[in-house]
Amino acid sequence: MRALLTTFSLQELRHHPWRTASAVVAVMLGVALAFAVQLINASALAEFSSAVSAVNGQPDLELRARQGALDDALLERVAAHPDVALASPVLEWPTAVLLPGDRKLPVKIVGVDALVVARISPALMPVLAHQDDGGAARRLDIFAPDAVFLNPAAREALARDGAALDRLQVQTGLRLQSVRVAGTVNAPGAALLVMDVAAAQALTDRVGTLSRIDLRLAPGAKPDAVLAALDLPPSVIAQRPEQAGERASNLSRAYRVNLTVLALVALFTGAFLVFSMLSLSVARRQQQFALLGVLGLSAPERLRLVLAESALLGLIGSALGIALGTALAALALRVLGGDLGGGYFSGAAPPLQWSAAAALLYGALGVAAALAGGWWPARATAALAPALALKGLGGGRSASRHHGWALALMLLAAALAWAPPVGGIPLAAYVSVGLLLVGGIAALPLAVGALLHFLAPLVARHALPLLAVERSRRLRETAAVATSGVVASLALSVALTVMVASFRDSVTQWLDGVLPAQLYVRSGGSGLGDGNSLPPDFVMAVTALPGVARVDPLRATSLQLKPSLPAVTLLARPLALGDDAPAGQKLPLVGLPVPLPPAAAGERVVAVYVSEAMLDLHGAVPGGWLPALAQAFPAGGDTRFFVAGVWRDYARQHGSVVMDRADYVRLSGDARVNDLALHLKPGADEDAVREAIRALAGRQGAAGLIEFASAGQIRATSLRIFDRSFAVTYWLQAVAIGIGLFGVAASFSAQVLARRKEFGLLAHLGLTRRQILGVVALEGLAWTVLGALAGLALGLGVSLVLVHVVNPQSFHWTMDLVLPWARLLALCVAVVIAGTATAWLAGRAAAGRDAVQAVKEDW
Repeated sequence: MRALLTTFSLQELRHHPWRTASAVVAVMLGVALAFAVQLINASALAEFSSAVSAVNGQPDLELRARQGALDDALLERVAAHPDVALASPVLEWPTAVLLPGDRKLPVKIVGVDALVVARISPALMPVLAHQDDGGAARRLDIFAPDAVFLNPAAREALARDGAALDRLQVQTGLRLQSVRVAGTVNAPGAALLVMDVAAAQALTDRVGTLSRIDLRLAPGAKPDAVLAALDLPPSVIAQRPEQAGERASNLSRAYRVNLTVLALVALFTGAFLVFSMLSLSVARRQQQFALLGVLGLSAPERLRLVLAESALLGLIGSALGIALGTALAALALRVLGGDLGGGYFSGAAPPLQWSAAAALLYGALGVAAALAGGWWPARATAALAPALALKGLGGGRSASRHHGWALALMLLAAALAWAPPVGGIPLAAYVSVGLLLVGGIAALPLAVGALLHFLAPLVARHALPLLAVERSRRLRETAAVATSGVVASLALSVALTVMVASFRDSVTQWLDGVLPAQLYVRSGGSGLGDGNSLPPDFVMAVTALPGVARVDPLRATSLQLKPSLPAVTLLARPLALGDDAPAGQKLPLVGLPVPLPPAAAGERVVAVYVSEAMLDLHGAVPGGWLPALAQAFPAGGDTRFFVAGVWRDYARQHGSVVMDRADYVRLSGDARVNDLALHLKPGADEDAVREAIRALAGRQGAAGLIEFASAGQIRATSLRIFDRSFAVTYWLQAVAIGIGLFGVAASFSAQVLARRKEFGLLAHLGLTRRQILGVVALEGLAWTVLGALAGLALGLGVSLVLVHVVNPQSFHWTMDLVLPWARLLALCVAVVIAGTATAWLAGRAAAGRDAVQAVKEDW
C-alpha cells in the first residue's frame, strides 16, 4: 500500500496540483478556524482566571451583596468570629482616568486594607516608590487619602497614551479627582488603581460601604458551619473564589460554541470538496484502477488505497490548519486581547496557551472530514469491474437503493430539534441540523425520480431534452451524488440568510421599542452601576431646561442571584402600562402583561418584568413570584416581587429585571441615575439642548465628562456592530456556494469522462458538438434545479431549528422568523445558472474529437 501511495497516487496528486490544493485548503480553513477559536478562548479564560486568582487572592470564602454594596459594619462582626482567621475588606469602583486630549482610560479603583491584604491577596499589596529626596520612601503613603498604586497594565496604558505617571485625574460621577501615584502593585489583568480602602471610600463617596469581604478561615473550620454561625442576612451571598472562573466560562460558553460550530461548517463543506476532487480523480483513473485489479489488487485494497489518498489530503490540510490556526489565534490575541469579538473578556492581551491535546483533536477532525469525503469514491473504486472498466464500460450505472433510512434520519432530526439543551448548549439541536442535512441529501434520489417522472411526458416529443431527462431518470443515484454538494452548500446558505435576516429584523424592531426618546445623556465613566452615576442636582437641572418635555431616568446595577451564574442586570426606570402610557415608559413585552394579584394583609406586591433569559437561567415564571429578588432588598420588609411580564432584551444575554424606579428608590434608598432619556418638546432644537446640558456640566467642572447620543445614532451604531459581527456568515455562504459549484463541476467532469463512448456514439449518429453540449447543459439544468429546490427546502428546515431552537437555547432570547424571499430566490437562480454553465463547460472536452476516437477503442 505504501508503494502504491508513493508511486501511483502521489503522481496523480502532483499532476493536478491546483485541484489537490483546493481540497487541502478547504480542510485547512475548517481546522484553522475551529482551532483558533479554541486557542483564543482557552488563552482568554486562563488569563482571566490567573488575574482573578491574583487580584482576589485565595480566600476560603467571599462575602458580597446580592445587589448594591455591603455595609462595612458587617466587617467587624465577621472578623470577630473565632473561626475567622482573617477578614480583608475590598472596595471596587469602575471609573476612568482622563488622558491628554480629553481621552479616557477605563480603570478600576480597588480599595484594600494594607495591614491584612498581603496575607490573602499579595498581588494587591502596595509597593512604595522611592522619592527623589534621598531615596527614602514615604512609608505612610499606603494610607494616604490621595495615593494610588498602579498595576503593570495601568502603567503601560498610561505611558503609551502619553499621560503623566505622577498625578492622575480620576473621574467620579461628574467630578475629576486628583490623585498621586505613590508606587506599584503586581496584580496582572486589566488596569487597576489600588489605594487604602478608607481613602477609596472617601474618594468615591461610598463611605461605609464595601464591595466584598474576603475570609480566611481558621484551620479545621468548615465553611458551611462558619456561615451558619455568622447568620448572614439574606442580602449577603457567600461564594467560593473559583466560582468567578466558572461564571466567566459560562458567560462566553454559548458564544464560543457557536463560533466553533460555524468553523466546523467550513470543515463540513471541505469534506464535500474532497469528495468532488477524489470523484473526478477516480473517474480519470478508472482504467488504471481496472488494470491494478487485473494485476491482483483486490477490491478491499483498492478501497483502502483511495481512503489512504483522502487521509493524506486530510493530514496535510490538518497540519497546515493547526499552523494557520495558531497564527490566527496569536494575531487575534495581540489585536483583540482575547475579546472573542463578543465583549466577554477585556484587559491586556493574554499570552497564547497552545494545547497539544486540542491540536490532535482538531487535526483528527480534519482527517475524519477528508475520510468522509473520500468514502463514496473509495466504494466506487472497490465496486469496479476490472474487465469492463478496461474497455471503458464500467461507469455510470448505480444500483437502486432503499431510502427508508434517509426518511428515518429526517424524522429523528425533527424529534431531536425539540430536545432540551445539555449543560446550556443545544447539542441535540446541532445533531438535528446535521441529521437533517444528511437525511435530506440521502433522500435526493427519491426527489430526483419524482421530478424527472413529472418532466418525462413534457419532453417526450423533443429529442435532446428527452435524452437528458431519460438518462438522468435512469441514473438518479448519480444525479443525486452530483447535486449533493449544491444541496448542502445552498441549504447552509439559505439557513444562515434566514437566521441573520430574522435576527436583524427583530433587533431593529427592538431598538425602535427601547429607544423612544430623541436624546440620551450619560456620564462618561466606565462600568455598570455606581461608577458612572449622575448627581441628583444635575438631573433636576436637566429636567428644567427649555425644550425638554420629559426626562426618564434609568438606574442600572448588578444583581447576583446565583453564585454559579453571571450576574443579571437590574434596571430601574419609570414604567407605565396601557395604550395611553407615555412613550419610553413601556417595555417590548413578549405576550401580554399579567395583572397583579391582591396583596395580603401587611405585605406589598411590586411588579417586575424579566427578560427571556431569566426564564431559562433562573426559573422565573410569568404570573409567579421572584423570591430571590426579595433577598436583595433587606429594607423591603414584607415586599413580594411578582413577575408581571416577560420582555425581549437583546443587550443582556444572561438576564435582566426591570422594575419601576419609584419602587426601587423606596426599597433601596438609592436615588442615583446612570442614564437620562430626554423627550423634547415639539420644535425643540436638539443641538441647543445639548449645548445647554454641556453648560450645566461645565459649571460643575465636568464639561468633557458628559456623553450624548441620539436614538438614530444608537440605532445606526447597533446595526453596524450587528452587521460586522455577522460578516463572517456572508463569507461562509460564499465559500459554501463555491464548494458546491466545484462539486458540480467535478461530478460532471467525472461523468463525461466515463461517457466518452456515449458521446462518440451520439456524434456518429449525427448529433453535432453543440447538440451534445446542449444535452449536457440540459442535464446540468435539471440537476441544479433539483439541487436548488432541495437545498431551499432543507435550508428552510434548518433555519427553523436555528431560529426557534438553537438561538433561544444558546442565548436565551427569541426572534421572529423572517423569510427574505427575494434574496433566497436570487440565491437559487444564481446557483441554477452557475451550475448549468459549469456543466456545459465540463462537457466541452468530452464532446470533441476524443469522444469520436473513443468509440474505436474496442475495434
